[in-house]
Amino acid sequence: MAGVDKERYRRSMSRLEAIFRDINETANAVSTYRCPYKNAQDRCTAKFGCRNQERRVPEGELFICTGDDKLDYRSAWEV
Repeated sequence: MAGVDKERYRRSMSRLEAIFRDINETANAVSTYRCPYKNAQDRCTAKFGCRNQERRVPEGELFICTGDDKLDYRSAWEV
């Protein structure tokens, strides 16, 4: 690593670690109440069935997620 400022590199890596730690903590918190397959438009991206899917949508569109985000979604997934 000739010519590389090792201290600057270390600080950059520490900052990246902190950023990703925050992202991870947020994702973990949200995953306890929001289905991970529900996108920002409340559409289901799961490749499997779920009782919270509204399947009456035009051909080629993703199903609508009808979950209210107040449930533990893990039991809704069909195995």
